[in-house]
Amino acid sequence: MAAPSRRSGCRAWAALLPAALLCLAACAAAEPGTAPGAAPSTAEFDVRPGGEVHSFSRSLGDYGCTFTYSAQGGTNEQWQMTVGVSEDNGLFSCSIWRPQGKSYLFFTQFKAEVKGAKIEYAMAYSQAAAGALNDIPLKQEEFETTETTVSHREGKFRFELSKLMIVAKTPRDEL
Repeated sequence: MAAPSRRSGCRAWAALLPAALLCLAACAAAEPGTAPGAAPSTAEFDVRPGGEVHSFSRSLGDYGCTFTYSAQGGTNEQWQMTVGVSEDNGLFSCSIWRPQGKSYLFFTQFKAEVKGAKIEYAMAYSQAAAGALNDIPLKQEEFETTETTVSHREGKFRFELSKLMIVAKTPRDEL
């Protein structure tokens, strides 16, 4: 049997991602690696326009996620960040999105960075699913992914962002 190609691997992640994120969010609060009394896995924050660089971070046990951005236009928008760790502690997820679906802010830059894990899958969206709206992914040329970050690509990003999803592999002790 042939090994899966990178493209088929991406399709597999895309198909499994929604179920994995639901599972991660459900078990995140009870994860053994988290500190007693740890904050909930989902937190709300305001994305503020004005052209200044802002950051929002969440941690869960040994893993963390930081969203850094600069935006213009409109007024504050309420966004959410969810972090989760799989039951076997093999995957860490970070999702950042506007629950109302489409953001009306003009993002001049964005970066999401994970700590304690290496990114296996990442996707950015110009519109998030909400009500009758569907997810609309950014074109691959608009953002770039490294082992630990997902960020806008200078000169290619079209200033629209409503959702970021990251699944990262945690370090494992091999026998």
